[in-house]
Amino acid sequence: MSAEVTFWPSGKKVAVKRGTTLLDAARRANVLIQTRCGGKAACFMCKLTVLPGSELMPISDNERRKLAGLDGEGIRLGCQARVDGKVEVTVPLDPLKAAIARQLARQAEQDEPLW
Repeated sequence: MSAEVTFWPSGKKVAVKRGTTLLDAARRANVLIQTRCGGKAACFMCKLTVLPGSELMPISDNERRKLAGLDGEGIRLGCQARVDGKVEVTVPLDPLKAAIARQLARQAEQDEPLW
């Protein structure tokens, strides 16, 4: 059986087999998710926010321990979370792009007229 994963903010969608990790689904959709450990749950760079109503396989004890409570906030590790149906996740900006976006937002606020 297949499942569908949507990655936000890009809106890219990909059909994958049930049991596929979110990291592998992202690679198939050409969505960049940072990782250093090669998907071994060691670097925590592949944290994703899973949107309500998404269908993922139950979290493993190992992933739950590594997330240390973040799973309660909808955070999952892309290398560990496995698709079980329709899933929507938010991929954070990489740190450099996020810093640039913050700086541009600050500049836009400073450039607004005061009258």
